Amino acid sequence: MTRIWSWGALLFGLLYFFLPLIGMTNFSLKMRRGEYSFDAYAKVLGDPQFQQTFSYSVIMALVTIIFGVVLIVPTAYWVRLKMPWLRPYIEFITLLPLVIPAIVIVFGYIRLYNTSSWLPLTGTIMGTNILLMFGYATLALPYMYRAVDTGLRTIDVATLTEAAQSLGAGWVTILSRIILPNVLVAVLSGAFLTFAIVIGEFTMAALLNRPAFGPYMQLLGANRAYEPAALAVIAFGITWGCLGLIQLVSRLQKTAPAKA
Repeated sequence: MTRIWSWGALLFGLLYFFLPLIGMTNFSLKMRRGEYSFDAYAKVLGDPQFQQTFSYSVIMALVTIIFGVVLIVPTAYWVRLKMPWLRPYIEFITLLPLVIPAIVIVFGYIRLYNTSSWLPLTGTIMGTNILLMFGYATLALPYMYRAVDTGLRTIDVATLTEAAQSLGAGWVTILSRIILPNVLVAVLSGAFLTFAIVIGEFTMAALLNRPAFGPYMQLLGANRAYEPAALAVIAFGITWGCLGLIQLVSRLQKTAPAKA
């Protein structure tokens, strides 16, 4: 009886998840009356605004990932090696973006860095892009930090550090040539999550008035019928592609030996 209930709950979950997706995909293929076609997808992919916003979000995602790696890997490594007592406080700080809404963060940015403040970042395109990158990095902080911290748990940080120091390696060399290669799979997991977050984020990009993919999806959904469904399927595929890559690199992490 328990087995029947388990399979029933699983079947219900699958139907609850896949039926809306199937319906949305079916609707996106019906732009041409009376037959299935990829016209909606062709229009979306051929739209110059789609190409501009998607390219912008991809570039911002890559910049955010690089910034996150530079910030998180040394911090997590140093806390694990020298200051383990600080770890609960770091974990608390990295969890804050999960309980503080993005709209609160971006309004704080606007109030603090507007054109009449001491650091008017919103007064220039580059400054606003930097501010948006900081916002994206904040949203991705819980996932990136935990991915890197989990990777550091799988290696003997102290032994690798002592071995590298005995050979005359400095801290930069240790981080770049010893620690980072050993946690690279974990870093990639965090990077894929960061990419998915940046691609779908709407609030920060819209309030900072940047040409990102999230606001474009909202604008298209307010003015078209079939194209938003096609765009939603594309965004869904990108997100699940990132999740699939996370599963792949997680399997590689289990089989990869530590490098000294």
